[in-house]
Amino acid sequence: MADTPRRRPRGALRLRPVADGELRLRHRVVHGYRRAYRMTGEGPALVLIHGIGDSSATWAGLIPGLARTHTVIAPDLLGHGASDKPRADYSVAAYANGLRDLLATLGVERATLVGHSFGGGVAMQFAYQFPERTERLILVGAGGVGREVNPVLRAVSLPGAQLALSALQLPGMAFQARLFVQLMRLLDTDLGQDAPELLTLVDALPDATSRSAFIRTLRAVVDWRGQVVTMLDRCYLTEGMPTMLVWGDRDGVVPVRHAHGAHEAMPGSRLEIFEGAGHFPFHTDPVRFLALVQEFVEGTSPADWSRERWSALLRAGRPGTAAGRADTARSRALERELRAASERSAT
Repeated sequence: MADTPRRRPRGALRLRPVADGELRLRHRVVHGYRRAYRMTGEGPALVLIHGIGDSSATWAGLIPGLARTHTVIAPDLLGHGASDKPRADYSVAAYANGLRDLLATLGVERATLVGHSFGGGVAMQFAYQFPERTERLILVGAGGVGREVNPVLRAVSLPGAQLALSALQLPGMAFQARLFVQLMRLLDTDLGQDAPELLTLVDALPDATSRSAFIRTLRAVVDWRGQVVTMLDRCYLTEGMPTMLVWGDRDGVVPVRHAHGAHEAMPGSRLEIFEGAGHFPFHTDPVRFLALVQEFVEGTSPADWSRERWSALLRAGRPGTAAGRADTARSRALERELRAASERSAT
């Protein structure tokens, strides 16, 4: 059962003005590629991961408020924004590796991850590959928790998509694209809820290099049938890791039913639904989103990862499978022993 959405009155919390240079892009060269990122604030690390075709600029309105209590790092993923766009590996696993390496160069050992859309998939993959480095997960309209995805993205994954995207740069095509997006908004479609963001994504693909990186990233996770990569088979591993799911109930890219499915598959997770919001709930109601993130981080303890506990979860397997049913009792007994040993060592 999903948690009951709680509406915080608009204006209850105001974002402070952005200081000069606070959102300035910085750069680090990792493995020979220049990676752009924004970093500000002090305190525990909070990493903001944008979606496909987007950049760290999507978080600009939230960074100052979050930086009051945290060190905020918002990277431009490789192939996006001001980062290099090489002919390279754009798989979710490669992005998780790249994020780990960037954080290592910045001296960040552990962090709470906030991932939007494709960035949510990267955050989950990061937590799966590097659980010892992950304190919490906040997944916003995240990909990777179901097969369904908007038909437009399925179409862009098909052969010839680069030519179609190139056509958007022809004279008059940008105007027609804007007209189409505005029409979706006037017709009150779910996808139309995100009209401004969709237009920004179109503008973010001005050249062949950007379009190639976008398509390579998309094809790593989507084909003509829908999402290829799913973390649902491994969601049980989030047990003991504070996880919050944030979704717009009118998300036209990743339907809100994915949120409910992920909530059921992630033990102890919290679900927050933004009524009337599309794929960018943190743009629709930034005040509520900021308050939720702060409340969640302050109200939960970081995940306490151990190799023994991770092994126990893997041996137990996904609930409902034969392996899971056979080993659940043994896993619980082992966890009780580990807990008792930890308590004895503490005393």
